[in-house]
Amino acid sequence: MLCILLGRGILKYFRRSFYILIRRTPLLQALILLLAVLPAIGCGVFLRTRPVEEQYSKAPLLTATQQELIDSVNQQAAKIGSLQATVDIDTSAGGVKKGQVTDYKEIRGYVLARTPAMLHMVGLLPIVRTTAFDMVSNGQDFKLWIPPKNRFVMGRNEVQTTNTSQPLENIRPQNIYDALLIRPIVPPERALVENSYEILHDAKGHPILQEDYVLLVIRMDGDTGPALSRKIVFSRTDLKPHQQLIFDDKGNVSTDARYANYKDYDGVNFASRIEIKRPQEEYDITLNMLKLEINKPLKDEQFVLEQPAGADVVHLDGPQSSSVKVPSVDRER
Repeated sequence: MLCILLGRGILKYFRRSFYILIRRTPLLQALILLLAVLPAIGCGVFLRTRPVEEQYSKAPLLTATQQELIDSVNQQAAKIGSLQATVDIDTSAGGVKKGQVTDYKEIRGYVLARTPAMLHMVGLLPIVRTTAFDMVSNGQDFKLWIPPKNRFVMGRNEVQTTNTSQPLENIRPQNIYDALLIRPIVPPERALVENSYEILHDAKGHPILQEDYVLLVIRMDGDTGPALSRKIVFSRTDLKPHQQLIFDDKGNVSTDARYANYKDYDGVNFASRIEIKRPQEEYDITLNMLKLEINKPLKDEQFVLEQPAGADVVHLDGPQSSSVKVPSVDRER
């Protein structure tokens, strides 16, 4: 209280005297006097105290070297030769380009994957459980069958399209595979580690910072030179990948994959929830694992998708045709 009264008195005296000072003394002397008086004024007028907000997470953090992080990625990749999963699939399509976002109801699905790059994924419509989509990839080519639209799409994996009227046609099995199974880091790739942080929220919703590791995977191309290929983000609480960013040749993010709720499956620690965002095609797919079997033998014929009779066929890397007549193939799900 004394400080406040003193500050107010000095301020009142200073207001009365300052006008006289600036008329009778040089401006420089008036400024010097002002600077000398401010500390006394500040104790009751300008000074305010407040508690320091918590900015960093108090969770215990683990440490790892760059080589240990690389080894963990490669060891995890070596453990998994195949997987077979029953999943619930959440899908949304749209964004800034389309001007709206459409959320699709959760559907049941089945995923087969086998290294080095084979994937077969089926989604079933709610209630009726008929096929919503069926797609396969052998690592080079893909096929996608959409029964509700009677469309059969095929092409090379590298052929990307953005069909806003048929959002399911933007899905590529290879993109799902690359997000599902994080590839090992092998030459000519190189990796560097960055000490970074992620923004989390406490129980009251306040943002807090938590340190993490970011493994920068560099692609060493002979013609174009080094280029950023991937970013793998490791949580410091468990040293497991919680995010993987995959970049295209122009340095844009092509896939943003998030990994959560790691569980033990057949002796392999694997994420039970995987969210896959494709920002350029504007679609998201979230896979929630209901059942997962690791390294179960899978046959070549389980990665075959025949062209249905009477389907409208779309060749993304060649001429298009429609209603191609071929023998139908009945398969039970």
